[in-house]
Amino acid sequence: MKKTLSAVCILALVLALAACGSGNNGAQGTASDGSSGGKGGGKGTIGISMPTKSSERWVNDGANMVKEFEALGYSTDLQYGEDVVENQVSQIENMITKGVKLLVIASIDGEALTDVIQKAADQNIPVIAYDRLIKKTEHVDYYATFDNFKVGVLQGSYIEEKLGLKEGKGPFNIELFAGSPDDNNAYFFFDGAMSVLKPYIDSGKLVVRSGQTKFDQVATLRWDGGVAQSRMDNLLSANYTTERVDAVLSPYDGISIGILSSLKGVGYGSPDKPLPIITGQDAELASVKSIIAGEQTQTVFKDTRELAKVAVKMADAILNGQKPEVNDEKTYDNGVKIVPSYLLTPVSVDKSNYKEVLVDSGYYTEDQLK
Repeated sequence: MKKTLSAVCILALVLALAACGSGNNGAQGTASDGSSGGKGGGKGTIGISMPTKSSERWVNDGANMVKEFEALGYSTDLQYGEDVVENQVSQIENMITKGVKLLVIASIDGEALTDVIQKAADQNIPVIAYDRLIKKTEHVDYYATFDNFKVGVLQGSYIEEKLGLKEGKGPFNIELFAGSPDDNNAYFFFDGAMSVLKPYIDSGKLVVRSGQTKFDQVATLRWDGGVAQSRMDNLLSANYTTERVDAVLSPYDGISIGILSSLKGVGYGSPDKPLPIITGQDAELASVKSIIAGEQTQTVFKDTRELAKVAVKMADAILNGQKPEVNDEKTYDNGVKIVPSYLLTPVSVDKSNYKEVLVDSGYYTEDQLK
């Protein structure tokens, strides 16, 4: 009987220890703050705030960061504001309330987050601005982005090359589009492109028949392709009933698709009326297919897989008491401070090199581009 009691006691002890072990493993699978944003990581939860799911690139950005953070043992709370500033502010406030360890934010409006960023600072939560600079606050610790001025230079240089402007060809008709005025990057893109194009506009080799050459005249709120299409409709009807458009500076693929729709609506894309040169950015799937089909001409590829890795490395360094690697500490002034930044290099893509840049790197498969 004593042997039986001993066996029972040992069995009970084994079961109790197993239950304790199971509870510990469960804690590792769920963030200590109760967040359900991502799979388990014992290092705490990272709040990731993205602008919208309507743009393919932001979906990829979010997914890439979740993958990288979880690989390091963090949980994630990924939220999309759907281009509504109030949504993004509320989501960030909820992340702060839940006790996230760090925030990675791609802002909808770079000047609208001052108050909520202060709340993060009050809780000692570091903030990394992701691809879009957060302005008018001292509480942005680091900035992970691409060389945004160079994005514009690549777009402007592509138009310069394809029209033969360096060789003295022209004049050609061009219309200009810019991004959203509440996105700091939009100004860098436009300024970069105009650093190449403005000398030709000044000399008359490029003619903007609408006369709209200033950023505030050509900006596209929220990068909306529908807004761009409507504006292009108006430009064509007012200025191009007898003239043709030879080039369109477009800063982003979604805008490019809207411009294309407008142009095709009045007969462009036929042998008698070929499409103009149309630039873009982000190498979104629809635009890459359009490039392959001979419609959109160019896009600027920004490898969001690499940007996600940079942001995650920054975050991990901060949370481990280390100084993150940066390569620019002079450029990005948010109105209160110069934010130390890491800039990645963008790449121009057209029909001649899309396979090398996008397929060979594994960003897209051949089947996706069919």
